[in-house]
Amino acid sequence: MVSMEITRTNTGMKAIGAILLIYALLVATHEGEFWPFSIYPMFSQAGNQWTRAMVLDVTDLPEELLWQNIPFDSNNISPVPLNRQGVDQIDFSNFVSKTEQWTESRKAALRAMLREEQLTGNRWMVVKVYGQLAGRDSVAMQIEPWLLLTDDGVVENPNLGFERYGGGDQL
Repeated sequence: MVSMEITRTNTGMKAIGAILLIYALLVATHEGEFWPFSIYPMFSQAGNQWTRAMVLDVTDLPEELLWQNIPFDSNNISPVPLNRQGVDQIDFSNFVSKTEQWTESRKAALRAMLREEQLTGNRWMVVKVYGQLAGRDSVAMQIEPWLLLTDDGVVENPNLGFERYGGGDQL
């Protein structure tokens, strides 16, 4: 009888060890996210503040309004569809949101990503969209102008301050 209990205990310990090993391989090595759910923010980041990047066509926007925060429901500014540029929205957003130092090479990479020839005669504004839960059933969003792409280059928002761009060179 004692031998049977030891066998069950050993089997149970092996099962617990296997579960912990699977956990370590699937979850612990991926910053606490279990792979099938990690790509869905509703599971991995539900309720947290978020930041995404997008591109707006500001070609016709008057110069004095260029660097002002934009209301989310603004009708006079249209988004640039990145999929038509051959750019994946998630990759673009990660590139903009996670870049800490906007060096000349990072700015050149951004222009190349958006196909420089598309900028001819256009002004595109890369913006960061910040969102968070407001109450129990609504989301508050703010659009912050980040980088202006023109024929001549990339211009940082002068209202944000040099340090927000990680000390990158200004054009």
